[in-house]
Amino acid sequence: MANSRRRPARGTRPAGARRPAPARPAEPGPVLELDVERIAHGGVAVARHEGRVVFVADAIPGERVRAQVTDAGHDRFWRAETVEVLDASPDRREHVWAEASVDRAPEDRAGGAEFGHIVLRRQRELKADVLRDALARMGGIEREVDVRGVDPALAPGVDPESGTGWRTRVRLHVGAEGAVGPYAARSHRIVPVASLPLAVAEIESIAPLGADRGTADADVGATAIDLVAPSTGAAELVIRTAGDRRPEHPPTIVERVGERSFTLDRGGFWQVHRGAAATLTRAVQAAVDPGRFDPDAENQDLYGGVGLLAAAVGDRFGPSTRITTVEADARATEHAGANLADWIGARAVTDRVDRYLDRLAGAADASTRGLRGATVVLDPPRAGAGRAVVERLTELRPAQVVYVACDPVALARDVATFRATGYEIEALDAFDLFPNTHHVEAVARFAAIV
Repeated sequence: MANSRRRPARGTRPAGARRPAPARPAEPGPVLELDVERIAHGGVAVARHEGRVVFVADAIPGERVRAQVTDAGHDRFWRAETVEVLDASPDRREHVWAEASVDRAPEDRAGGAEFGHIVLRRQRELKADVLRDALARMGGIEREVDVRGVDPALAPGVDPESGTGWRTRVRLHVGAEGAVGPYAARSHRIVPVASLPLAVAEIESIAPLGADRGTADADVGATAIDLVAPSTGAAELVIRTAGDRRPEHPPTIVERVGERSFTLDRGGFWQVHRGAAATLTRAVQAAVDPGRFDPDAENQDLYGGVGLLAAAVGDRFGPSTRITTVEADARATEHAGANLADWIGARAVTDRVDRYLDRLAGAADASTRGLRGATVVLDPPRAGAGRAVVERLTELRPAQVVYVACDPVALARDVATFRATGYEIEALDAFDLFPNTHHVEAVARFAAIV
């Protein structure tokens, strides 16, 4: 999945890295009683106070809560944290991560599990609501969508009822005094925790959650600890220090998806959920319309990383399939070339997608096909492909585009651009690859309007 706020290039994204969050205000605001109306993008709920929108964390639509205002610096909206649930939703449960529970003071709640207080079925309904709303408001289409869980057969060890035990990458932070832990929700304050329930068992078993380990690491300048549990081999703990640079030949790991293996840098991008890579492989294979697929066309895998989705296409349509995977990170591209060596027609290109498409457009003329007849798999960063990339891509007139999206709003913006350039969405599936968080993955197919 990986150009405004750009998700780091595949192969360079720190394991478990999260987007920067604003610091909490120095002085707390008033405590309000709020009736929660609906869910908003980003994992917060929406309420109103005296005509002003209040975005409130740790609440569920239909509840009445007491909430502490934490940011009143905007004319049109405030932000708040639930401190007491007065009228609970029937979908509220004991939080899967005790250290993130509403029972804790807001500043001490661990971040990264903002839906952990909601039963899994309702989480998926809320994610579908956000996706549906974004498509309607920004994409201009009304479409029903269901968010499906990962097939348990693809994710051994993951609890399908609680949505725990799935994270194969976790980043813990190390404070100046040696404290080790995640950041508190919506802040850069480190909070100590005794557990990591979203993580796979292999990570929990090696996570240095005690203060003694933190002090030792602080003595050698540690700033973070990355925990990585590949599907083959042992879980690893990597201490990060200020000014770390990627070595010329970084350590590699091997991930297994079905019968196929993928080599990548240990710190490189890979899907975080234990069953996500296999889920997306199946989803992309199902999304490609075989009636439009031409194995001899200039098929493309854009933002291709180490070749996961190019391999999905090749495995469905055969080893003679022509496909080019394009990725900005040279190390990831190097791995992609090796990972796709089974295909006679596969190649891996190191390039920015926008520049690559510009060159394709410049080379296309009346004597060439461009991308006509081609299938394009597009797996952009969280910010989406963006108008420039979508417009250039559709100018090249591929037969179909299969778009893998990790942000519903970014997807919806790109849907609008596809539609404005003559492509309509034909199919859409959504998957809960991030249980107990607000994130959702979608796979859409676009084709030219005839």
